[in-house]
Amino acid sequence: MSKNASFEEIGEVLRQYDSFAVVSHVRPDGDAIGSILALGHALEGLGKKVRYLNEDGCPESLEFLPGSELVEVSSEAKDVEIEVAITLDTAAHTRVGEASLAAISGAKVLINIDHHISNPGYGDLNLIDDKSPATGQIIYDLLTALDLPISEISRDSIYVAVSTDTGSFQYPGTTQRTYEMAADLVARGLNVGEINSLTYDNQPYRKVELLRSLLNTLERSVDEKLVWWELHHETKERLGLIDDDTEGMIDFIRSVRGVVVAVFFEELDGGKIRVSMRSKDRRVNASEICGIFGGGGHALAAGIRMPGPIEDAREKVLAELRKAIEQL
Repeated sequence: MSKNASFEEIGEVLRQYDSFAVVSHVRPDGDAIGSILALGHALEGLGKKVRYLNEDGCPESLEFLPGSELVEVSSEAKDVEIEVAITLDTAAHTRVGEASLAAISGAKVLINIDHHISNPGYGDLNLIDDKSPATGQIIYDLLTALDLPISEISRDSIYVAVSTDTGSFQYPGTTQRTYEMAADLVARGLNVGEINSLTYDNQPYRKVELLRSLLNTLERSVDEKLVWWELHHETKERLGLIDDDTEGMIDFIRSVRGVVVAVFFEELDGGKIRVSMRSKDRRVNASEICGIFGGGGHALAAGIRMPGPIEDAREKVLAELRKAIEQL
């Protein structure tokens, strides 16, 4: 991994150049969208020109965030003339997607800000903190260290980024610093009750139907330490699902007593399988296991995109997990 840049080194670039693109990974989650909105709006506060790009645009579930309408679908973005591209919450450069890569290809400088341990440091400047529970927290630390403006948009976006990536401040990576950050955001005027309601109590009915369908596929290992379910194209079409609808679903089975690892297998277009993995024991390192198949992430939360069919993917991934669990 390349050496991390300091906040000051990144600050020099932010001040030196005038035009920026903030970009995050395909199928963006709260941390991805929250981070680009938070940093982008801070740059606008400095008088910079900013383009907000994502391969898939802003998910329906995050459209309540002020500024979300600024997020452009990368393939539809016209005349992206920027000097600096900043990838956020994106462990591998290609994970921003082909259209996003093309859109930012003319940038003079690439800055890579992320919290995934598997990130190789692909930027000209890299700020990777795998101890941070969310990229949004890194953005907060960057903005406060450089005394950059934290507007209402940046404030709310940082909170949603960190809250969603920490399971509402429940996951083990949540630190004292995380709570101190949240307290400061509240001191800056954050309405916790309102934003939590918009984030967590605002689900479309089709997600309930999805949960019903997934439960019908639920399986558990004999020792009850491994659970998995799967989502097929037929179910997606029948329920009229969008990509965003599967976000957070794996946490339902992860919470089962006695479970060490939960896995979600999902059929994608083009014969690919998306694998989401959650571990409750660092000895069963999700990032390392996903790395066997070209994926990555964190010790307790990681993912893969691998060739299908889904039966083959399931057999291969579960075999590795069973070997890891046997070592406990």
